[in-house]
Amino acid sequence: MSGAKKDDQAKASDDSDVGASPSYIDNPELRQEAYKAAIWVGIVGLAVLSIYIAQSLLVIFGSLVFAAMLDGGARLIYRVVPLPRSVRIFIVVGIGIAFFTWLSMFAGNQIAQQAAEFPAIIESQAENLFLWGQANGLDVEFADLKAITGELVSGVGSVTKALTGLAGGFTSVILIVIIGLYVALEPNLYERGVEWMTPRHNRNGLRITLDRMAYTLRRLMAGRLVGMIFEGVFTYILLAIYGVPMAALLAILTGLLAFVPNIGAIISGILMVLVGFSGGTDMGLYTIFVYFLVQNFDGYIVIPLIAKKTVDLAPALVLGAQLIMGLLFGILGLFLADPLLAMIKVALERRSETNEIKQADAREKRALAEKGNNGA
Repeated sequence: MSGAKKDDQAKASDDSDVGASPSYIDNPELRQEAYKAAIWVGIVGLAVLSIYIAQSLLVIFGSLVFAAMLDGGARLIYRVVPLPRSVRIFIVVGIGIAFFTWLSMFAGNQIAQQAAEFPAIIESQAENLFLWGQANGLDVEFADLKAITGELVSGVGSVTKALTGLAGGFTSVILIVIIGLYVALEPNLYERGVEWMTPRHNRNGLRITLDRMAYTLRRLMAGRLVGMIFEGVFTYILLAIYGVPMAALLAILTGLLAFVPNIGAIISGILMVLVGFSGGTDMGLYTIFVYFLVQNFDGYIVIPLIAKKTVDLAPALVLGAQLIMGLLFGILGLFLADPLLAMIKVALERRSETNEIKQADAREKRALAEKGNNGA
């Protein structure tokens, strides 16, 4: 016998002589209740902890959304060229870096100049709207208008700062990108880790749920990106044809805000129409026509072809989730409300499907038992 084994046996012998644990509860009923209490305390503790680290958990979820976008792009490349996964991921990242580099180098000066003029135009048009309302008997105080205009200009300023790289939350964005990149490079590694922490008899069901979540998230993000590109490009083309001021900035804002369903389209439409009426009534009416044309084509043709068959979410439910997430976590929660709601829906649907199978098996067993009893 080796010396190491002798030492282990000696330690085990020493442990056996320590005596009974003072925390041991001899009464089995009391011990069972203590276990239950410990479980409830642990659940409450986890709930409290989740409140304190909610922002960090949201950043992690955002990284999963970003990883799904990278994974979707890598899968598209694989249909054309069967390259290794890591190469395809870096190609997708390279395309994104190239786009933002082009945006900052070739369009940065023009967009920055337009962004500087943008708040003044919005405020001027809001004042004209106020004067028109007063002339037609609308009882609106000028102080209220200034407050509303200030909020709108502040929101526009935040978006335009994001375009020039001055937005807040830069650290969160970096973390989302880094974590998402790691997950996209080796998704099976993290999926196996989650399965390992799950009881063995539940792993198959968890695997099915994760696969469906990943598929749904990929389709949702694919539809969202296509919608953003479509709205941005066609908005720029239609506005530039008529000579609407700040066509490039309005197109970029429209494309970015398209990531946020419902709310984004309303904000981009208001901004577009306000800038349009700064060039006259005809231009304002034309921007209204452009807004409805782009939004309807995107909503009824582009998005349904890509994502609606996979992710069918009620608009009121999405809007409620955006309201709650926006109030709790700000702009990051607003952007991630829709994907989070889609994942919750997939999990609930999978849970319902599992329960239906269990209930069907239980009914079948009861039927067999009753048949056996009747035969006896």
